[in-house]
Amino acid sequence: MPKNHARKKALAALKDELNIKHADAIALLDHPDSDERETLTEYLAEYIDINTYKEAVAYLEQERNDPRNQVMCERCGWTYGMVCPECDKGCGCEYDCTGWRHEEMRAATGDYDEDDDPNACYDCGAGGSGNPYEECTCYDDEDDEEQEAEAVPA
Repeated sequence: MPKNHARKKALAALKDELNIKHADAIALLDHPDSDERETLTEYLAEYIDINTYKEAVAYLEQERNDPRNQVMCERCGWTYGMVCPECDKGCGCEYDCTGWRHEEMRAATGDYDEDDDPNACYDCGAGGSGNPYEECTCYDDEDDEEQEAEAVPA
């Protein structure tokens, strides 16, 4: 008896929370996959045009079959809908890309550092910190060595 009572309470809570019919609440509660059940519940709660369990399942299938939602890189998990048009790989594995898609994804995932300046030198930070006239001297030593090598007669 307690199991049935708990089920009745769960059904009543779903019906009240999502404003769905009893049959839809039963179908949602009996859905075999718990992750999918959570997603279906979100659809019913958030989307105004999804009012039944059947509509939520249809929308879930549509989302799964959308090519933009297919994973393009197993390592970083980016989908084809997230492709960066500005870098070679096009996915999140390219950490040096300063393209708008990478900036957008860093901000969305919390991997964004406000102190990072895309205009600054990666090695010394010159050109960042609000001073666009600051000059990078990272490669001056290499240039000096090349000039000295050219100046020495063979």
